[in-house]
Amino acid sequence: MKKKHKIEVNGIVFGKNNPLVLIAGPCVIETEKECCQIAEKIKNIAIKANIPFIFKASYDKANRSSIKSYRGPGIKKGIRILSKIKKEVGVPILSDVHCCNEIDMVQDVLDVIQIPAFLCRQTDLLLRAAKTGIPINIKKGQFLAPSDVKHIAEKVLSTGNKNIIFTERGTMFGYNNLVADMRSIVIMKNMGFPVVFDATHSVQLPGGMGQTSGGQRDMIEPLTNAAVSVGCDGLFIETHEKPEKALSDSATMLPLKQLLPLLKKAIRIRDALKSE
Repeated sequence: MKKKHKIEVNGIVFGKNNPLVLIAGPCVIETEKECCQIAEKIKNIAIKANIPFIFKASYDKANRSSIKSYRGPGIKKGIRILSKIKKEVGVPILSDVHCCNEIDMVQDVLDVIQIPAFLCRQTDLLLRAAKTGIPINIKKGQFLAPSDVKHIAEKVLSTGNKNIIFTERGTMFGYNNLVADMRSIVIMKNMGFPVVFDATHSVQLPGGMGQTSGGQRDMIEPLTNAAVSVGCDGLFIETHEKPEKALSDSATMLPLKQLLPLLKKAIRIRDALKSE
């Protein structure tokens, strides 16, 4: 095992023997009012669960299955909303970028820059994001073996930025399906970087509904428990008060009312492992 990197985001520490970190929020910003409300509600849930929390929402879903699908409010309006949440709710902010010219517009707001799975090997995007010095959360592509992320890490490290987090979000398993291989978490952790488990995208059925992706929401909890049991450092959970009415990823987002019990169980598993 390589030396473990300590990644800190606004006082929240990923990895080693630190508490699980929660990265959570809706898939995409729908309205300013709803986004602010859900950020506040998740913050209160995180306080009850005693888990560090980073808010996540996308201003643009640039990889939707259909040209007709809702993408979000766009970068200008979206980053203004995320800035408001950061100031008024008082939580760190994570969102995904899609091209190099977005980074100048978001770097003063985002506490974590996320590289989407489909873009995880895009060298110019990785280097431009890394040069900000901001922590980078890299979604492992569905098409990659976990051992292949070492090449991604080398690109980021070449800039002097060691603040790298990897997120496991499932691997392609034939057509319109994913498999969550828990070995992936162990392999990536052994490279020395914190690993987050994306509990909601891992249950996706990509393109499974024709123009949209389907999903197996009932598998979120068991996969979360499995990921914590093998040592993930954080959980990435997209959540919504009424997932069935969500404008993106409605089949895979966790109902907000289920978040607290899921977190409590995950923390009990984490604590049990520490006591061994």
